[in-house]
Formats: sequence, structure tokens, C-alpha cells
Amino acid sequence: MDIDEAVLITQERLAQEGQNLGDLLSSFRDRISPTLIGELHWKRILKRAEKLPIEMGALPFGFEIPLHEPTPVADFGVSLASGTRTASFYEELQSNNTAGETTKAILKLFKQMDSNRSNLRDIVGRKLMLEYDIDSDSDDFRTMPGMFLRPGERPIMGGGQQVDDVTTVVDSLVSCVGWNRDVAERKNVKRAYLVQPNHTRTDSFGIFPSRSRSIRLAVMGFNDMQELRTYLENTEWPGQISAVESVVSRFQERTNVVRSGVNIDVQSNGLGPSLGLTLIVKQRFTKDSRYWLDGQTDWEPFLRALSLEDVVDPIKLKDLESWHSKPTVLFAKSGRFVLLQGIHHIKLVVSDNQLQKVKAYLFLVLSGAIAL
Repeated sequence: MDIDEAVLITQERLAQEGQNLGDLLSSFRDRISPTLIGELHWKRILKRAEKLPIEMGALPFGFEIPLHEPTPVADFGVSLASGTRTASFYEELQSNNTAGETTKAILKLFKQMDSNRSNLRDIVGRKLMLEYDIDSDSDDFRTMPGMFLRPGERPIMGGGQQVDDVTTVVDSLVSCVGWNRDVAERKNVKRAYLVQPNHTRTDSFGIFPSRSRSIRLAVMGFNDMQELRTYLENTEWPGQISAVESVVSRFQERTNVVRSGVNIDVQSNGLGPSLGLTLIVKQRFTKDSRYWLDGQTDWEPFLRALSLEDVVDPIKLKDLESWHSKPTVLFAKSGRFVLLQGIHHIKLVVSDNQLQKVKAYLFLVLSGAIAL
């Protein structure tokens, strides 16, 4: 059974378990420490999830946890794919004339993915990720989420041979939210790609329609700090590269960093001043068959290294240690599910020439079609 078939089976079974994603999420409250997500913020996440279909549990969903602040808050992320029950949910909203801006943007992307000879689908497949900012002071759900595409079907490697793939993904994201094409922005995106080393890859593309306009690129696979320095110089990142070197060297002294990656914000006037830094202790690719199962024990040395950073809240970090676990069997009305739960990645944010933020990205995903 391939993964697409397993997802469809799981979605059919999840539809028997509740009315919306909030119903599913509420059953996992005891798995999430109140130190990581407090009760007030949890209720706001549930209200957000109640607007989403329960079938989203068949693809990874989870939380962005800010480890640099003691307040127990989180943002919420989900995945969906065209040609599935989650896509039907948004199509029904449109047919009922209740489609908001987010629904319209999703359906525009899905239309591009589903068209004959779709270049976009050849690159990213049918999957889309949404990241919702959860406001502690508001229940206004009209704010559009961040939208991300990953080139999982045809990875975009450095070396300059896939400029057309890069522009295809960027143009699709820009057009789905109604932004006008920005020639300077597009040129800077191309430049950021063309100066990548051959063995690196553009791992994801993102936009945040409710924030200042930029294209978020995740570039992964740098072998060492010299490669990363050269890349930042060639893209003319405006921050002090020595600040990035300081962070990387500290972690290299504490644990076995085998690769690194960066998140950059490309704008019409160049790169934004903040840099997201991902340090990898074990190389993983999105096409690996056990992608969501790998790394269950790899995080321990990295978390120990992270504990030596003053910016990190020690209580949150301690609770994070118990988050990643082996696959767990759960029993529900429709039968048995397997729950996968772990840390997808941890991002170190360098801005104002120092490490200012640390964010942990936690995931859960259910399958009703696999056996351990």
C-alpha cells in the first residue's frame, strides 16, 4: 500500500471519529505539557481547529513552540492535499458561497496542481502546508495563514539547472493570494537559488499573506560554515555573518552537526535581516519512506547542546525532551490507529547580530492503515 492510499483510508476512518479537527485535537490534551501550551492558548488553538476538517489528522499537523519565552503559547500548523477529503471540504465551502480568502487561495493552488500536465504537481506533488498564527488576544480567524510548498516529487537541487522549477513554485504561491508579480522580488529569488552549492536543495517555499510581503525560502544541506558564509555573502544577507558563525561553532563544539540549513526572507529590495538557522544531526530527506519515523532518538544530544544557550527557557526544554516518542497504538470508535509524534525541526533565529529566538516544530500524524 502506498502512502497516498494509506492517507485516503485514514481520512475515511477519521470522518467517523468526529465533526472537525478540534474534536480530534482535544483528545490529545494530556500529551501536551501545559508548560508548552497553556490552557488559555490551548482553547484558542481548539477554536481554530474547529474550523478545519478532522480528516487533516491523516497528514502531519502540530505546533510551533517558542522556546525563547516562558509564556506557554504556540502557533498551529496543518497539512492538506488536493484530490482528498480535505480538498472536498474547501470545495464545499466554495459551492455554498462561504469561501473566505484562505479557501480561495487553497483552491487556486489545487486547481494548478490538478490540471493536466501540471508543472507544479510534478515538483511539489499535491500537498500544501498552512501555518496559523494563534493570537492570545483575539478569536478573529479571518487572518490568512502562512502557506508552504515542498518540492518533494522533484527536489530542487543547487547548481542552477532548475530555475524554471523555482519560478513555477514562487509564481504559483504569489498568484494564489492575488499578489501582483514583482520583477525585483522574482530576480532576487532566482539569485538566491543560482548561488546555492550543487549539493544543497531548496527544501520549501512559503508566503505569509497577513504579514509584510516576502518569499520564505528554506535552503538545506550546507556541509560546513565556509559554504554557508559564501552563500550568505553571495546573497548579500544584510546581517553580520560572524553572528551566525558564533552560533554554529558553539553547537559544533557540543554535538555532531553534519549539515546546516537556512531560512531566508526574499523581498524586492533584497533579503530580510532575520535568518533562520537549522542544524542537522542526521541527514533526512522528504522522500525517505520512513521520514516521519526517523530521528526519534537523534534529538537528545541536540537538546543537551541547546540547554547551554541562555535564550532558551529551561523548563520548556525539559518538557520538550518527553515529546518525541515511539509510534503509539490508539483505539477509537472505528478501530486502531497508529500515532506518530515527534520533533520535525528546531530553528535558531539570528537577528540584530545575535541568537534571539529558538522555535521547536512539533508534529503528530495518525494512520489507520499501517501496522507496526
